[in-house]
Amino acid sequence: MKLNQLQLTNFRLHSDTRIEFDTGLTGIIGPNGSGKTTILEAIAWALYGMPAVRGKRQDIRSLGASGRASVKVELDFDLAGHRHRVVRTLSSAELYLDGSTSPIANSTSSVTDLLRRRLGMSQQEFFNTYFTGQKELGIMAAMGPAERAQFLSRVLGYEKLRGAQSLVRERRSVIRGELTGLQAGMPESDVVAKLLAETESRLKDAQSRAKTALTRLKKAHEARAEIEPRWKTAQQEREALQQLLAELRVRESEEASLARDTERLIKELEEIVAARKEIEEISAELNIHSDLAAQLHLMERLFQEEGRRKELGRTRRTAEQELERLRERRASIQAPEDLLHEAEALGERLRSELAGLSEQQEAARTDWVRDTQEAMTKRDALRAQYSEIKEQRDRLADLGPESPCPICTRPLADHFREVLDDLDGKLTAIEVDGKYYRNRVEQLEEPPATLRQLDARAAELQQEIERQNKGMSDARLRVQEHTQIGRDIDDREKRLAAIVAQLEGIPTGYHETRHAQLRQQHAQLAPMAERSVRLGALTEREPKVRKEAERVQKDLARARRQVTSLKQRQGESHFSEESFAKLEESHDASSAELRTSELAALSAEKELEAARVARATADAGREELERAQERLRVLTIDRRLHDELDHAFTDIRSELNAHLRPELSELASGFLAELTDGRYTDLELDEDYNIIVKEDDIPKPVISGGEEDLANLVLRLAISQMIAERAGQSFSLLILDEVFGSLDEARRHNVVELLRRLHDRFEQVVVITHIESVREGLDRVLTVRYDQETGTSRVEAESPTLLETDNAASDEYAEAGAAD
Repeated sequence: MKLNQLQLTNFRLHSDTRIEFDTGLTGIIGPNGSGKTTILEAIAWALYGMPAVRGKRQDIRSLGASGRASVKVELDFDLAGHRHRVVRTLSSAELYLDGSTSPIANSTSSVTDLLRRRLGMSQQEFFNTYFTGQKELGIMAAMGPAERAQFLSRVLGYEKLRGAQSLVRERRSVIRGELTGLQAGMPESDVVAKLLAETESRLKDAQSRAKTALTRLKKAHEARAEIEPRWKTAQQEREALQQLLAELRVRESEEASLARDTERLIKELEEIVAARKEIEEISAELNIHSDLAAQLHLMERLFQEEGRRKELGRTRRTAEQELERLRERRASIQAPEDLLHEAEALGERLRSELAGLSEQQEAARTDWVRDTQEAMTKRDALRAQYSEIKEQRDRLADLGPESPCPICTRPLADHFREVLDDLDGKLTAIEVDGKYYRNRVEQLEEPPATLRQLDARAAELQQEIERQNKGMSDARLRVQEHTQIGRDIDDREKRLAAIVAQLEGIPTGYHETRHAQLRQQHAQLAPMAERSVRLGALTEREPKVRKEAERVQKDLARARRQVTSLKQRQGESHFSEESFAKLEESHDASSAELRTSELAALSAEKELEAARVARATADAGREELERAQERLRVLTIDRRLHDELDHAFTDIRSELNAHLRPELSELASGFLAELTDGRYTDLELDEDYNIIVKEDDIPKPVISGGEEDLANLVLRLAISQMIAERAGQSFSLLILDEVFGSLDEARRHNVVELLRRLHDRFEQVVVITHIESVREGLDRVLTVRYDQETGTSRVEAESPTLLETDNAASDEYAEAGAAD
């Protein structure tokens, strides 16, 4: 892998930085917190996305950039003979190949997956291969033997075998559990065989019983078929005789009823003749009764009219009295139309004045509420800001110079006092502003004088309007009453005229004494009149009664002939109740036998079906046993396979661990020979992974500090070489981040010289450090500084291979310094 170009836009401390990489030994130098390691973090983010950076997504955008400013990293690099360009933002990613204008992947997940496949490494493997971080050169020297072995297995990917072996063992445990459960629930083969034999015997017995029951049922059907015709004939003869007897009883009953009707009708004709004779005897008296009834009816009508005359007279007098009272009331009420008009005009003026005053009130109240809310909002905001800055200031004061920068989280060190003074100044300014707005809120608690005067005038106007409205309501009520009385007088006059007209139309001539005499005479003749009415009604029925008597006599003669005919047919019938009883007994016996045979056949059929079900159940048990045996065989084979896999993984891990030290020793020896011009040609790792340097095949018991740094470096390079080879990549890029921190000046010089001598093997070597003294040994230097005025990092090149621009915005904490 070879880096060509890197562009950072609003990425952490870098607002607009462009870096062009070249071959050879390149140094990125700058003070702590200037943004050096952020460059490497941007490379990792471009390749692997969010998992490769520190913090959260919102922490990536520069603090000086606006909330909508674009965050973008563009990386150009060569890999496997092709040139790649990846462009990644907070929400998107694109990957271009060999200068094409169309991306080969255009989403965050697809770009990350495609780069991971092309690199052949996970994020962790990539960092363990190309990157060497702070204090990692001597990391193995500080470990124990077991920790060293685990460290090498982890960085070289051997721990994946342990994970695979754990999965194999988990699957084997599952298989063993299933085997145990299957064996516990598997039926015994002897029990299954016994059940098969029992069900076979039961099935044969059931088939035999079913055959016998069917034979019996067939014979019962034949016997029933033989007696059924005779039984039906006997039933038909019996039913015919029963119908004949029933009809005979009906006709006899009809004959008796007709005889009784004949006697009743003859008696009724005799009563009609007697009534006609009695009517002729009282006819003269009935004529007198009719005249009296007519005169009484006329007198009754005159009596009713006289009563109506008296009622209308009383109503007339009442109406005249009401009309007089209404006229007096109207005369006492004067219509106040003029006063009503004046009151309405005055009320309109008062309401108009109140409306204008309400507008002034609303405007004054709005200004007062707005000023109050604004002052309270400013006061609360200053309180919250004061609490936040006070808490930050106390936390910084407690931690001292080692407290982290609020922007980049690096220790403030020399900037501690400057940041603390800045926070104190802000607290003082907030206290002054807070006192002003607190006093302003207290002043605005009471409404202003102008608003109070407007409220008082509005209350006065409202009271005057209420009094005016009450007077207007009284005037309107008097007008309404005057109008209503006029309408009532008109109604009463019309009603009185109608009463007078009705009185004039009532007839006269009623005499009370004559009325009483007519009532008495009519009452005396009333019983005789009622008797005459009843007798007349009886004589009117004579034609109908005679016709009914003739019809009844004819029906009686016909009924007597039908009774004679039915009795003759009864005597001609040959039905015998005794023969019918014997035939019924035989038929019931055959029916009982048929039902018994059917029940026996049904029971045999059910038993046969149960036997078949039992046999099917036994067959299913046998099949289940066979399936369980087959599953047991498969699980047994699967368990043996996982046992073999477990042993195989153990053997592979043992073999890899056995070859690990020789392979690392061989690779490290090659690097050592190149770096020492053949002075040291052999480096070995003993069983405890301690480094042994040999000179002329003789182990050196003691090595110098420079030789120790050299041994640690070549061992780290050997580890990275093994990871790259397993990923199928060439190991051409080496990045060392702050590896000089624990070294003295002489050792730093030795490491730089060693790195220069690796130029033939590594096309690009990038060294990141805050130590200025290593500049002299580098091919090119990129200087990174933090600009406190703009709050961003600036990169300057000591060679023309880098073009850098910076357009970042400032931030309130930029003066405190920043970390990567």
